[in-house]
Amino acid sequence: MRVIIIPTDFSENAFNALRCAQQYFKYEKSKFILVHTYADEVYENKEVLSRDILEEYKAVKHKETEASLALVLERAMGLEPNPRHEVESLAIFGTLVDEVNSLVNSENADLVIMGSQGKTANRNITYGSNTLQVVKYVKCPVLGIPLGYNYERPERILFPSELLIPYKNRELKLISCMAKSFRSELHLLYISNFDRLSLRQEDVKSGWEYSFRESEQTYTRHDEGDIAQIINEHISSNKIDMVVLVNSKHTYMETLLHTSTIDTVGLNTKIPFLILQNLSR
Repeated sequence: MRVIIIPTDFSENAFNALRCAQQYFKYEKSKFILVHTYADEVYENKEVLSRDILEEYKAVKHKETEASLALVLERAMGLEPNPRHEVESLAIFGTLVDEVNSLVNSENADLVIMGSQGKTANRNITYGSNTLQVVKYVKCPVLGIPLGYNYERPERILFPSELLIPYKNRELKLISCMAKSFRSELHLLYISNFDRLSLRQEDVKSGWEYSFRESEQTYTRHDEGDIAQIINEHISSNKIDMVVLVNSKHTYMETLLHTSTIDTVGLNTKIPFLILQNLSR
């Protein structure tokens, strides 16, 4: 069974992430775990001035959170009931990254799906601080759903890659199952001024091709230049529906994560981004 964790702050953006998750995995037996962490809400309440008040407020906040989660579940199940899906919820006194990481380990989760922004959405910034923290520090692939995104079948999936770091089988299998379900085209984009690949790169490319052997594949080499611009042009000219990047050293994603926001480098983030962590689990 596919296990997918969906953090929520009860915003419409977070609910849209849940709605997209139900669509992306509608053909697979899946368990969705909707989770809200509320430690920050408790500690930031200026009226909590003593330990007794803290414990009392924690109890109140826990009940409020459970009630809000129940409403989200009711709404989600009313959208498109699917016998392949289980949906459960957790109200946790803790911080987002720590508790999501803990759930990833305890549930052996395959994926985290979340909205790119929450309640305090700033339309001038594509990926909010919480999403970037999860991408950086949670040891699990993360699928970010952009603000205002309307679900579309992932008919074309783009992998920009330096072909230096082998992909992990479990992470590629997650995508290959999705690609097979939707008959997706897989686009591998290699940015370099040289046609010839090293032996290492040939092996990485061959491994990628083998993982998606049941899907249509396209390989493109593009001369070096502004990486974001090259990726954007490929997204536009090929009508890409999802972009896959790896969060690891010496990868395109490392450049993005070491800027203040993804927007700084000008990358098109109007479509979902799937960030792989390249970890064996």
